[in-house]
Amino acid sequence: MSRIHIPDGSPFGPDNLPYGVFSAEGGSRRVGVRVGDTVADLSLLLDDPVFAAPTLNPFMAQGPRRWAEARVRLRAAVEGTVPKHALHPLREVRMHLPFEVGDYVDFYASEHHAANLGRLFRPGQEPLAPNWKHLPVGYHGRSGTVVVSGTGVVRPCGQRKAPDEAAPTYGPSRRLDIEAELGFVVGAGTALGERIDVDDFAEHVFGAVLVNDWSARDLQAWEYVPLGPFLGKSFATSVSPWVVPLAALEHARVPLPGQVPAPLPYLRGGEDWGLDVDLAVEWNGEQVSRPPYREMYWSPAQMLAHMTVNGASTRTGDLFASGTISGPAKHQRGAFIELTWGGTEPVTVKGEERTFLLDGDEVTITATAPGPDGARIGFGEVTATILPPR
Repeated sequence: MSRIHIPDGSPFGPDNLPYGVFSAEGGSRRVGVRVGDTVADLSLLLDDPVFAAPTLNPFMAQGPRRWAEARVRLRAAVEGTVPKHALHPLREVRMHLPFEVGDYVDFYASEHHAANLGRLFRPGQEPLAPNWKHLPVGYHGRSGTVVVSGTGVVRPCGQRKAPDEAAPTYGPSRRLDIEAELGFVVGAGTALGERIDVDDFAEHVFGAVLVNDWSARDLQAWEYVPLGPFLGKSFATSVSPWVVPLAALEHARVPLPGQVPAPLPYLRGGEDWGLDVDLAVEWNGEQVSRPPYREMYWSPAQMLAHMTVNGASTRTGDLFASGTISGPAKHQRGAFIELTWGGTEPVTVKGEERTFLLDGDEVTITATAPGPDGARIGFGEVTATILPPR
């Protein structure tokens, strides 16, 4: 038996306990929990075969009562002595996509981001579309291209047409970008025709991950009218390997900044699901942005309510993301198209002026949130390197 060492100030203490899927020494994939810099095998720690599965889906499908019960048992276990053979140093394991993604929806929930893009794309006009403050705008993405942190992102090809070009051309994206986001994972699904009430968010959502929704801005600009994002988004979406349980974010809950006009009744609730999460974006190892999630206009509870108000079903493993997180200040912008104002205001990265991503660039997004008694809750990181087009 052994005790798990938790470094002082670790954002992965017993108040967090994020779930992931790992393999060690060529073994099979199984569910683990991160405690400090250690990964504990939950099938051994809790003696429960559901955690011997290669994804979190079977456990998540058991619903909120089971999630709460497992969290109580897990916390008691990691604060005591545990079987030594259930523990693995984080540096010695390989992390995998933690859940099998059902459907993927990406929203557009930051007023600062939406307004900035409106000013860039429609100068001289009202920056927000008429519907923006009445509903959480979103689009359906491609679940098959959601990948775990560490997976290289191949530069996409497609049609692009610059303003000074007479006709479109085909080739690699010349304006490859990031979007720093927070994603939410559905655990308990719903049948076709059912709706999820805005106050039932925690009955259905298991936890949160970091998301980088890579964006080819030149492909997107040419294709998105009239139907919206397609090839400019569908080539890759990266997620962090650790799913932070919703229960770990209780101390991060904050009121929304304020919604005027008041949303329609199905988007109003009695619970606050704004979240005080601080993100950081590093470009080739240099921090270039600090997006604040607490500035988001629409909450994840409202996103889920709107996503299902038409009776759309949800499934275990469905992922929905917030859209780019941006604040009012320049250093809080969560996409490089905003940070460099469409490429007209380069930022300095490692002594070089940069606008959009080059092959070989690496982007890492990290985040923490408040926990109890001044502690911080860590999300880990989502990172990837840009690979040349094929």
